Amino acid sequence: MQWNTLSLTEKQEALALLSIRLASAAAFLYHGTHILGIIGGPGIQNFARFTHLSVPIAFLVGLGELCGGLAMLTGVLARLGGGVISIIMLGAIVLVHWSKGFDITNNGYEYALTQLLIGVAILIRGAGPISLVEWFRAKQTTQSS
Repeated sequence: MQWNTLSLTEKQEALALLSIRLASAAAFLYHGTHILGIIGGPGIQNFARFTHLSVPIAFLVGLGELCGGLAMLTGVLARLGGGVISIIMLGAIVLVHWSKGFDITNNGYEYALTQLLIGVAILIRGAGPISLVEWFRAKQTTQSS
């Protein structure tokens, strides 16, 4: 879809989707790289110990956060990324945050719920027209013409 062919409402929706994708991408790229030990952070072993998860599951959580963050950032496989993020956040709510209540200042589930709902929104709607998928599609269309 070409930007100049979008209506004002479509442009607003595109910018809204990009905004929530970027917010989610920042969080998940940060945490995914830290869980995996790529950029500082606890690494897989310590994350597994802290969360009482097995090492393979801790690795999958870190990988899911990293890949989900990349999907949100680029818009490539965004629906899949939204689904992965939603599942990870549901697990975080149930296993870590629920017993502490809603309030984030008590390590409650407030923030995890927000990220879960962002994931659900992207799962339902997709990345929108501001994504690498659309950029490549537009480039291919202009080359075909």
